[in-house]
Amino acid sequence: MAFPITRPRRLRVKENIRRLVRETCLTVDDLIYPLFVTHGRGIQNPVEAMPGVYNLSPDMLLEEAARVVDLGIPGILLFGIPREKDETAREAYDDEGIVQQAVRAIKKEFPELVVITDVCLCEYTSHGHCGVVEQGRILNDPTLELLARTALSHARAGADMVAPSDMMDGRVAAIRRALDEAGYQDVSIMSYAAKYASAYYGPFREAVGSAPQFGDRRSYQMDPPNAREALREIALDIEEGADIIMVKPALAYLDIVRQARDAFNYPVAVYNVSGEYAMVKAAALRGWIDERRVVLETLTGMKRAGADIIITYHAKDVARWLREG
Repeated sequence: MAFPITRPRRLRVKENIRRLVRETCLTVDDLIYPLFVTHGRGIQNPVEAMPGVYNLSPDMLLEEAARVVDLGIPGILLFGIPREKDETAREAYDDEGIVQQAVRAIKKEFPELVVITDVCLCEYTSHGHCGVVEQGRILNDPTLELLARTALSHARAGADMVAPSDMMDGRVAAIRRALDEAGYQDVSIMSYAAKYASAYYGPFREAVGSAPQFGDRRSYQMDPPNAREALREIALDIEEGADIIMVKPALAYLDIVRQARDAFNYPVAVYNVSGEYAMVKAAALRGWIDERRVVLETLTGMKRAGADIIITYHAKDVARWLREG
């Protein structure tokens, strides 16, 4: 029926009415908090381009994990900063590597906190690429063995979930096979299934020192204009054994999130990446925007688009704001 019989504004008159008819509700249960861990003790080095984000030594990481648990955030995603980088990313799959040490320490103190580990080589290689390099080419198949070894090392340390972010073909199958053969059938895989070659990653690369030393990552990460290709990538990862699929970045790819949600009956994660975070922080620090409202609106939009899980550097702030009501 048309106006004046139908008046949609009636359901917007009062806050409690708006609450009753609200279609999408962001909760702390939706959040994963990314953390960066580095060698040493008492280290809390700020990431200049990401206010509020730090590279933490394992002892400081435990203090941060305690805050995460206190806020009710269900999980964290760990990235490691090695002592040394080399051509074959040896610390990535070293059982005494920085991520492996951090996982053991966190699971000992906070066994119920879900610990997810990023599985990639770019933080650990001297050339900054996500795979084995030979004569300037990133080799797919030789990289799979190193990724599987890395995931298996994380599982031995106690990781609940591994998250391959490299975008090599076949890496989910290689990791699933390695985990299962070693008896880690219960360790799940959250695949960076549709990861685009995005300009939004800049601040992250500062945080972990992973910028490529030559070329770029467009030969393995996805071309931003492509949507149908994302659905093919997601379907392949599911077929290979992914338990959760991820779209990265989030903000400029919410159409991909919606298509993934409509096409696949699997949990969908999004990564609210460093560049998205940094833009909001920069504008908020200058007083140009209301940070709380913008962040909550942005993350609600990600959930409305179809995301079940939101990986975000805003997670602690959001958990506090949701608790405050």
